Amino acid sequence: MNINKIIYRQSFFYLLLVSISVCLIPGILEAQTTYKSSAAKGKNIQVMGSSNVHDWTMTSAGITSQGIFTFDKNNTLQKISAFDFMMEAKSLKSGHSSMDARTYKAMKADANPKILYKLSSAVISQVNENEYSVKSTGNLTIAGETKLIQMNLRLVVNPDKTVTCTGSEKIKLTDYNINPPSFMMGAMKVGNDLTIAINLLYKS
Repeated sequence: MNINKIIYRQSFFYLLLVSISVCLIPGILEAQTTYKSSAAKGKNIQVMGSSNVHDWTMTSAGITSQGIFTFDKNNTLQKISAFDFMMEAKSLKSGHSSMDARTYKAMKADANPKILYKLSSAVISQVNENEYSVKSTGNLTIAGETKLIQMNLRLVVNPDKTVTCTGSEKIKLTDYNINPPSFMMGAMKVGNDLTIAINLLYKS
């Protein structure tokens, strides 16, 4: 066999191997992992509002949530390619059954039993070694109505590799076609502005 052909073939296979290696490096250097919410004390979603009488809070610990996080070889968060949560509307509790019942009615919870959130994009900024600020945009569905919202999140990678996610966003009931409920024959009237706050723990 001609020595030039041998050299050519060896060079070709060498270049092919180099090309394959370069293509595979991003996958080797970055790890994409699915994290799921884990029940833990104090980890929940809260809905907070006001009225002409007093402020109020409803809390749910019955959340199903997951995210797909990509870390590089230095365990630095590079990308959030998916993030969502779901909770039963009737899992929100205020500690007052009459208020809960009227809230579920206003939310049309029988016809629309689930509150849903699905991420559409996220911009990540590293705050320190294990902490990140995330500007997220996603669709929030309440009472069958879906609206695009922006929410600022704080992600902390804990020493045990779990991830704590906290954040909040203000919404209006009327944006979701919900009439602010009233109680005590109209003596107590709920305000239109709400704050949704999340404090969740994720494990891979």
